[in-house]
Amino acid sequence: MNIFVGNVSRNVNSDELREAFEAFGAVSSAAIIMDKLTGTSRGFGFVEMPNEEEAKNAIDNMNGKELKGRPLNVNEARPKEDRPKRSFNNDRGRNNYSKRY
Repeated sequence: MNIFVGNVSRNVNSDELREAFEAFGAVSSAAIIMDKLTGTSRGFGFVEMPNEEEAKNAIDNMNGKELKGRPLNVNEARPKEDRPKRSFNNDRGRNNYSKRY
């Protein structure tokens, strides 16, 4: 089961996240998501646990628990939704053929 972990302190690394969840069972992977530009933590991560019962127990026990001074927001991860790409030009959705004159 893939678990979303939010409100993570910027001082927590992937190994510390893994250790916190290993108290509840086997952990396949643990990752803190990093900002591409700055290389710093984005304040959330994901933990993958192969045993669903252990994962649900971890969610129940870790949700609201403090880790390095911040209460974690822990729940089952939802699939990433496809979102439209943002455009940063001034076109505002018009194509080149619909310019006003």
